[in-house]
Amino acid sequence: MSSERSRRTRKIVVRVIVLVLALLICVVLYDLYFPRTTHMREFDPDEVARLETAMWRSYYDKQRLRLFNELSELLRTQYHMPLIRSNSTAYYAANAAFVFKQGKQRADYEKALPDLLKFYSEIRKLSDIPFDVDRAARLELEWWIIHRQRAQHAPGDLDKALAELQAEIYQVPIERVMEHGRLRAEAMTIRDTKAENGGVTEADWARINELLKESWRLLAKAVKSNQSSAGFPIQTSLKISTT
Repeated sequence: MSSERSRRTRKIVVRVIVLVLALLICVVLYDLYFPRTTHMREFDPDEVARLETAMWRSYYDKQRLRLFNELSELLRTQYHMPLIRSNSTAYYAANAAFVFKQGKQRADYEKALPDLLKFYSEIRKLSDIPFDVDRAARLELEWWIIHRQRAQHAPGDLDKALAELQAEIYQVPIERVMEHGRLRAEAMTIRDTKAENGGVTEADWARINELLKESWRLLAKAVKSNQSSAGFPIQTSLKISTT
């Protein structure tokens, strides 16, 4: 009798486990593959700036896990990506950043491109704005390279590279997003200059965050202006300052 009861208990436990696993698989498949469209232009620019500042600090401190978590939070809270998809997409971005970080020349830097293509491909799936995934990924990598090789570039090259990326992703004229690019580049320059001259203080990071707030506020304004005139929903870009 005791043996029979034990067998029945085991069967019930096995059935419960199978049911739970089946439900988990369904949840994962729904998260990863269920088609959805998200209008991501309604992001909070101040929150984006806060997370970008945090991501810069994580990147330069070589904190991979922290950077991954911040990217995932950005994708979930500001661009409404579901949990599992936000994590897998954040992995592509974080991995691309650290592959790039280890590079010494263009051939090395281009090893980050496959992950950037995957990142923008996942972003594109959520948005009905017809931006070019390949072009966006290459523009992202290009400003990373310009930033890394800034001593070899004229003043304003980084501003323009940042604006070109947003112009492609948001499908707006580049002139409309140049000030966003300029302010974001200024924030990067402060970080770079301070790091080269003894270190970035908390006051410096506060100034960087303020510049990024203004930058993303201007971009949000440009996005909404474009929506009212053209009706396009908007997508985001990778917000890691790489060097």
